Amino acid sequence: MEVFLIRLLQVMLAISLLVLLHEGGHFFFAKLFGVRVEKFYLFFDPWFHIFEFKPKKSDTAYGMGWLPLGGYCKIAGMIDESFDTEQMKQPEQPWEFRSKPAWQRLLIMVGGVLVNFLLALFIYSMVLYHWGDTYIAVKDMSLGMKFNTTAKQIGFQDHDILVGFDGQPFGRFDVDMYRHLADAAAVTVKRRGKEVTIRMPEGVTLLSMMKEQPQFCRPFVPATIDSVMPNMPAAQLGMKKGDKILAMNGKPIDSWGEFTYQIDVLSDVMTAAKTPKDSLKVRTVQLVYQRDAQTDTATVALSAELQLGVGQSTIFTLYQPTKVEYGFLESIPAGIGYGIGVLRGYVDDMKYVFTADGAKSLGGFGAIGSLFPPVWDWMMFWKMTAFLSIILAFMNILPIPALDGGHVLFLLYEIITRRKPSENFMVKAEYVGFSILILLMIVANLNDVLRWLGIM
Repeated sequence: MEVFLIRLLQVMLAISLLVLLHEGGHFFFAKLFGVRVEKFYLFFDPWFHIFEFKPKKSDTAYGMGWLPLGGYCKIAGMIDESFDTEQMKQPEQPWEFRSKPAWQRLLIMVGGVLVNFLLALFIYSMVLYHWGDTYIAVKDMSLGMKFNTTAKQIGFQDHDILVGFDGQPFGRFDVDMYRHLADAAAVTVKRRGKEVTIRMPEGVTLLSMMKEQPQFCRPFVPATIDSVMPNMPAAQLGMKKGDKILAMNGKPIDSWGEFTYQIDVLSDVMTAAKTPKDSLKVRTVQLVYQRDAQTDTATVALSAELQLGVGQSTIFTLYQPTKVEYGFLESIPAGIGYGIGVLRGYVDDMKYVFTADGAKSLGGFGAIGSLFPPVWDWMMFWKMTAFLSIILAFMNILPIPALDGGHVLFLLYEIITRRKPSENFMVKAEYVGFSILILLMIVANLNDVLRWLGIM
């Protein structure tokens, strides 16, 4: 419950900040061009709001709605998600959106996206300035990778060290490494001191690599215990830091990746357990572990959540991380480059959304929450906020009616043809776009529920 609340608080704080600044971008350009803003709201307020206030001599009412699905800036003389068609029937006023030149209306519409994108670059720059950049270089992972069956059929072997792809070296260990693997025609690995080239077949995608269990490849991290949690099965068994797990239920364990896979297998079996006795039978496992040169075998019942109660060694405990420090002026171009790289990767991944597996991978608020760490970590919070800001910017600029990109598309049409779309058309387009967004939101959050139930 504590983990849920910490993640919920992080999500709410990040989304609130991003929505306020996004709508603030529209607000800024509207005020700059003398357009009246009637309402500025965090969250939506169908039927009622949590609070609202209107300063004296101000045309704008500020408030907070009760439905945390975003926010809005109601601009006078504009067809938006408020569907205020009555206002559009009145004579056009000089302080309305519709009375302004197309180029001013265009800037008002892109203001939110512009703020979100610049905000992401700023956050990344300040994260690099304050915390620096710490990562594991793929070339430094001397134990190589643990590969699944698909990868081994292609030609990879456990402990292969990834060297390069299509003549370029691999950089840091992150999702870009998997993207390079998926897009490469040939991958070079170091195997027993010699470089070997492996030809990649067609049909290997980032999505297929990540959705397989176990994944296409994972760092080869020996199953050496880093810590033991009190009052958990491992502690009751007498296991200690430095012990190495060799097997579980007769299945060899050569790495934490293999251990996690075997736990996932038990989790699948657990779904068929109907009684506490059935559950205990699944949870009771035989472990073979090594301490110094001595090997021991023991039977232990895992916790109800299938936890052994040990801290796992990681690539950060196994390898010396590379850390780069940045001065203030250095952090700005570095942050811009980092943010553009994140955007490029996200845009590239969008091609999977239009596949069956891609649609299943869509996630709603639950998926967003899982991106944040289970403990409060300011560096990770700001990095995830910057990532969400980039997503918000990109998604909003898509040419879908009801999104900023839809309005931009119609404004570009007006600028090019010098013909303004009719108000009747704009209202219908807004309804269509809004319906598409609601459908996408339902699908994404339904996927979260199905994943939580273990159905998908």
